[in-house]
Amino acid sequence: MATKTPDAEAAPPPKSKKMLLIVVVAVVVLALAAAGGWMFLSKKNAALDEDEEEEAPVAVVEHSGPPTYLPLDNMVVNLADPGGERVAQIGITLELTGVLEVDKVKAYLPTIRSDVLLLVSQRTADELLSREGKEKLAADIMEAASRHFKPAAAAGKKDKKDKKNAKGAGNGNPVRGVLFSSFIVQ
Repeated sequence: MATKTPDAEAAPPPKSKKMLLIVVVAVVVLALAAAGGWMFLSKKNAALDEDEEEEAPVAVVEHSGPPTYLPLDNMVVNLADPGGERVAQIGITLELTGVLEVDKVKAYLPTIRSDVLLLVSQRTADELLSREGKEKLAADIMEAASRHFKPAAAAGKKDKKDKKNAKGAGNGNPVRGVLFSSFIVQ
């Protein structure tokens, strides 16, 4: 019994090689399936993210919580009346969507102030003394202040939705409203 046949010794190694080959193939198939699934899901998520980015400027975001107010320095402006003797002293406070937006708006304050001065200097005393004139001026100031914060794609476009959404909620605009803290016409 001490004699072993060469066939008996040769048979077990091929089975272990077959088993090793099957395990390696199974691991490779599982790795390929996992990689394919990951790529499929990442492309699907990227497509969803692109769709959300395209819709984001259109969506209106309601900001909950109290607003933050940013007062501007009082401005004295010559009005467009004949003779140039009429002036307006106006105090403006910007209503912002939150505390985090203050620094964002402060970066544009010189240009916002300049835009306000230009808008007021184009008005006459009669326009500014009526309530409708003040409301129109506030809407124009809101539009001028908001243009610095609109997304690049929507900055050149103006449609009815933009006019309806004059409060500035959504589309990345931190300016929610324009308030007059003082208004004197002489």
